[in-house]
Amino acid sequence: MKTRLGMNMASASIALALTFSLPVTRPAFGAGTNGGWESFGAMSAPTWKNGTLLFHSDQGTLAVTPLLAGSFQVSSAEPNQPGPTAELVAPGIWRIRLGKPEELTPSFFRTAPVDQAHLKTLPEVGNMPLDAGGISFQVSSHGCAVRLPMAADESIYGFGLNTELFDMTQTADGHTGRRVFLKPTDHPENDLGESHAPVPFYVSSKGYGVFVDTARFTSFYTGNVSPVGAAAETGNGVAKSSVADLYRPQEQQNKTMLVEIPAAKGVDVYVFAGPAMLDAVKRYNLFSGGGCVPPLWGLGVQYRGYGQFGADESLKLAAQLRADHIPCDVWGVEPGWQTKTYSCSFVWNTNKFNDPDDFLRKMHQQDFRLNFWEHAFTHPSSPIYNALKPWSGDYAVWGGLVPDFASPEARQIFLTQNRKALFDKGVDAVKLDECDYQPESATPWSFPAISKFPSGLDGEQMHSLFGLLYQQTMLEPYAEKSLRTWGLVRNSQALAASLPYVIYSDSYDHRCYVRGLVNEGFSGLLWTPEVRDAGSIEDLYRRMETVIFSPEALINCWYIKNPPWQQIDKDKNNCNEWMPDQQQVTDGIRKLLQLRMSFVPYLYSAFNEYRLKGIPPIRALVLDWPDDPAVREIDDQYMFGASVMVAPMFLGQKSRSVYLPAGDWYDFWTHQKYAGSQKIEATNNQEQIPLFVKGGTLLPLSRPLEHISADTVFDL
Repeated sequence: MKTRLGMNMASASIALALTFSLPVTRPAFGAGTNGGWESFGAMSAPTWKNGTLLFHSDQGTLAVTPLLAGSFQVSSAEPNQPGPTAELVAPGIWRIRLGKPEELTPSFFRTAPVDQAHLKTLPEVGNMPLDAGGISFQVSSHGCAVRLPMAADESIYGFGLNTELFDMTQTADGHTGRRVFLKPTDHPENDLGESHAPVPFYVSSKGYGVFVDTARFTSFYTGNVSPVGAAAETGNGVAKSSVADLYRPQEQQNKTMLVEIPAAKGVDVYVFAGPAMLDAVKRYNLFSGGGCVPPLWGLGVQYRGYGQFGADESLKLAAQLRADHIPCDVWGVEPGWQTKTYSCSFVWNTNKFNDPDDFLRKMHQQDFRLNFWEHAFTHPSSPIYNALKPWSGDYAVWGGLVPDFASPEARQIFLTQNRKALFDKGVDAVKLDECDYQPESATPWSFPAISKFPSGLDGEQMHSLFGLLYQQTMLEPYAEKSLRTWGLVRNSQALAASLPYVIYSDSYDHRCYVRGLVNEGFSGLLWTPEVRDAGSIEDLYRRMETVIFSPEALINCWYIKNPPWQQIDKDKNNCNEWMPDQQQVTDGIRKLLQLRMSFVPYLYSAFNEYRLKGIPPIRALVLDWPDDPAVREIDDQYMFGASVMVAPMFLGQKSRSVYLPAGDWYDFWTHQKYAGSQKIEATNNQEQIPLFVKGGTLLPLSRPLEHISADTVFDL
């Protein structure tokens, strides 16, 4: 309804016309207790707060703020929200419920219960590390927003698997803050924050973490927005002389973390205490149920064969790897095993695999574990298509159904064919492809955000949760048999630490691969670079070195017929043309893969710490040395377990600068001792990756094995 509000403020009288839906019955004037105001019928008398006149009712609040002479800002929010209160839900973890949160969120679909027992072993904390009085919340027609306090010198990390960004307050112009837009994407090399695993959790250099429990495409403004009434930007107001200067970000004097959540009318915000950054991350991982522990064979080497290989070609190349003594535990079977692949039938292609059981038996006899590729979109020829249709989304992808993995019925039907084709035959793991999104594409192939699913999820929420729910579904057959698995996936979300899946990408930027490894530990995720072809022999070595110091040592030859150490050039490789020095390169790659196998006991111990204590097995230096300003922007070095620091080198580098944090360090290769808190220059040749070991470490390296079996005993 349209009404007219009369205003009497000091000596000024003003009339303001606006559209207003609250039950205002009459514009009464008179000498009341609030500067001349009386009650507006169903609306109580207004109150003053921070220079704003507030009109309250059970349906909302109308705020009238004086701006310039004769002008006012009028805004409304519905419904009224009480001030935020923090509820302790686990040791060192508080929940703040704001408004009316949506039901279908990451915590609703959590994989594992909160690990309360191990949370109790972390340092005791008294008060929530954020001042609840500094937290504000509002609802609008767009959705809702939360404002959280931030310090001027605060750095923010996390938000999932970023391969382009690191310190989320950093831009080219300094710590000006930025907008981080959490959308899943298949093109993670962007500066928006879109990634294969966008996670609404961040950790602060001040030693706390925040998880916003939503599956919406949420924006976090990390100190670059300034609410009215806050201090102005530091700019001096002088006219600019260039476009770059005109729009250059300005650092705010008072910073605010603004969280913008579309569609929702409320949200749960969880705050994780430290006191140190690593403690906050540990609490988040234990809140997720604790980290996953892989089977030992999962920490070996995985080789994925050419996508069009059938049984005979796969068996031949697998035998060659064994004859050449190339360490390998897992053989990956790419799309060719199915009759239909885009979308998927989940039915064996007997033209290429005429006897699936015989193929699996022969591969297992050679001590290979099997990992099979698939994606979820279900082809009309699949035996489960008709049964699955009522439990799928209302839009098709590549002509196939999109299963609603949020519903038990869809999971059960989807697994029926997967059990028959894979799990009942002893397949050890799966690769879950194409479960991400293309938000910036003009020609996206996945389902639209407006999609509807039987569970009540819309397309936006499903895109955020699809990879997470897919992982949970495909884990069920292994959990039923108390078997461990170690899979691959291309999309994940929050509270995923307990899921035994490693995220991968079709991208192939080496530096971004490394940055992903540095970032993975902030958000309870695991990330693997991979080796395919290479631009040069040096490029092959440098990429392989990064791969062996990651959660999954992955050689993904899905588009080349032969191993890259025989031919790095894709076209020549597929024509079976070998490099003249392929034997020398093969010997060098074998040594690198043997190095990986030597580290398996050490890495397995790191994953045990992940499970019991929430300590990420691979993590940024800033988590271990949060008080050292020199590490706050280091995004190309990382800790591998508790005691080994990795500093990858890239194509064309003859040397690189390496920062050694406080303490004594030893060069892994030369055993030379270095004092910490200094930079050194690493000049490792192309067959050696710079590695440094903490002083006082007893490093459990084993004699390298070609593969790991159930009765393997490591010779340390």
